[in-house]
Amino acid sequence: MNPIRVMVVDDSVVVRKIVTDVLSADPDIEVVGTAVNGKVALAKLEALKPDLITMDIEMPEMNGIDAVRAIRATRSRVPIIMFSTLTERGASATLDALSAGANEYVTKPANVGSVGQSMESVREQLIPKIKALTGRPVTGGPARAAAAVAPPRPAAPRTGPSKKPAVLVIGSSTGGPEALARVLPQLPAALTVPVLIVQHMPPVFTRQFAQRLDRLSPLRVVEAVDGTPLLPGTVHLAPGDHHLVVRGGARGPHTSLNQGPPENFCRPAVDPLFRSVVAVYEGAVLAVVLTGMGSDGRNGAAEVRAAGGTVVVQDQATSVVWGMPGAISQAGLADEVLPLERMPEAIARHLAGVGTARTAATLTGGPR
Repeated sequence: MNPIRVMVVDDSVVVRKIVTDVLSADPDIEVVGTAVNGKVALAKLEALKPDLITMDIEMPEMNGIDAVRAIRATRSRVPIIMFSTLTERGASATLDALSAGANEYVTKPANVGSVGQSMESVREQLIPKIKALTGRPVTGGPARAAAAVAPPRPAAPRTGPSKKPAVLVIGSSTGGPEALARVLPQLPAALTVPVLIVQHMPPVFTRQFAQRLDRLSPLRVVEAVDGTPLLPGTVHLAPGDHHLVVRGGARGPHTSLNQGPPENFCRPAVDPLFRSVVAVYEGAVLAVVLTGMGSDGRNGAAEVRAAGGTVVVQDQATSVVWGMPGAISQAGLADEVLPLERMPEAIARHLAGVGTARTAATLTGGPR
């Protein structure tokens, strides 16, 4: 198999060297060129023909966001990973870049002066995402389930009828910000259940992302706060570095945050949320899993389905990475496997208690 051809775009010579050295040390990756800004990257795109681009955000002449827009305007679908700072400004710019067509992001090392530490940070974050976005097998680390996937399996037969959902829970990772920005605005403002979301994201980013979704959606979207009662029509997004779960009690279901150990290499993670809603809502759960690396959500989906809940996942064709939804589908735990554009309708249908239409199209994603 040919190595993955990567172009590194960054105006800092130090960062370019760190990223180039880290990537070049991996036998599956070849750095085919670098660029000091978006304008130079655009000029080199046709000649280098990279399989993937790493893109800084703040650069002279043409910044990363404008570069992403320009690359997408050429109809190129080359995967782009943004290199972002863990700041309010960096988070906002990264979300803008994702909206413009970037596929994923990694956060820059806090101290590039410590070269060894910086290289390890880049290695852990960047290499698994490069391999996942280019469809290469990943060994070890947080993206272990990002290898080539098998076709969807029909869901295992139920022992009884599914329960009408009293809560909607959504899990997503790579590609999730844009997927959620397409699904949530199409849900009705008069949604009859509360919504909880785990999107794999660091602190600061989740606050910005909740605010952005709130502007886009007719629903009220907030970054989750500990101890908030769950009300219909309000969306709670797990804050970075905290697991979001649901607790019951005399005052009814409410949010609870904790910093327990990461699960599936993630905090927040999808599995703790799914487990908790099964217990509090006695299986009356609609669980949706969108695009993402890894297998987070698979174990929780098994508990949802075993308790009488419903599981719907995004199909491979519309997923940026079919790791999380693919893991659930291959385990026979998905009641439906659907393209992203059909998710709002499916959510509305299941919340209304209509159930799953058992056709071949629902299991394959249907014609596109």
